[in-house]
Amino acid sequence: MTAVLEQTTVAGVYDIPAEAYHADPVPGGSLSSSGARVLLDCPARFRYRQQNPEPFTKTFDVGHAAHKVVLGAGPELVRIDADEWRTKAVKEEVAAVRARGAVPLKPADWARVHAMADALRTNRWAASALSPDSGLPERTLVWRDDETDVWCRAMVDWLRHTAIVDYKSTISVATDAIARTVATYGYHQQDAWYLDGAAALDLDVEMFLFVFQEKDPPYFTRVVELDQDDLLRGRARNRRALALYRDCTVAGVWPAYPDEITTITLPRWATYAEEAPLE
Repeated sequence: MTAVLEQTTVAGVYDIPAEAYHADPVPGGSLSSSGARVLLDCPARFRYRQQNPEPFTKTFDVGHAAHKVVLGAGPELVRIDADEWRTKAVKEEVAAVRARGAVPLKPADWARVHAMADALRTNRWAASALSPDSGLPERTLVWRDDETDVWCRAMVDWLRHTAIVDYKSTISVATDAIARTVATYGYHQQDAWYLDGAAALDLDVEMFLFVFQEKDPPYFTRVVELDQDDLLRGRARNRRALALYRDCTVAGVWPAYPDEITTITLPRWATYAEEAPLE
């Protein structure tokens, strides 16, 4: 059972509008998974974004629109029957759609996002994980970390009784490509963050599944569960982020990058490629 509200200081599962979630529903501030990743890279950047939030927008790209069609949550999508939005009449139609909080789409994009949703349903694991009667879309978890006393939040794409499912559109669902995406964007931290949030709220969540789908035809889809060692690595990074958030908040100091000349080395994959023998 979820409650509907925009601000809270009580741990729980909530149905919070996206605008309120991104503005932070916890008075005094809370830390999200994406915020934790920015914080570990540069506390000063995190603080700047916290104090200078970008205005929330409902302007969706194809991936976000597909997210709406697949999950059935989010602003209304409206097909605009014009390939070009240059005439006065079409511009007025588009403006009217946006004014009521909906998202206008060109015919090609409309067809594309619905084709993605249809293709996803042909993957038996994805179709089962995101079946309409299996859970609730876009639920927000709010909890207080016992060790640091830091308030935390997470917006779950799909909350099932025993699992959290996260839908992501991507360029490629090849195994190596997904692994690089997980490493690049810190999705192993997101996995651990959400599971720990569910545990803090005594939810019966046993696993976190990613549903990756390509944004180009034929829209291949794969359901992924991360390796347990990588999950532990993500959790360790989250613990460092929580401690850093607490310490920066108490001290009122948010360090930036070192103000000195720094020696940078190539990543291991790049040096390996240089050292590999020519065939």
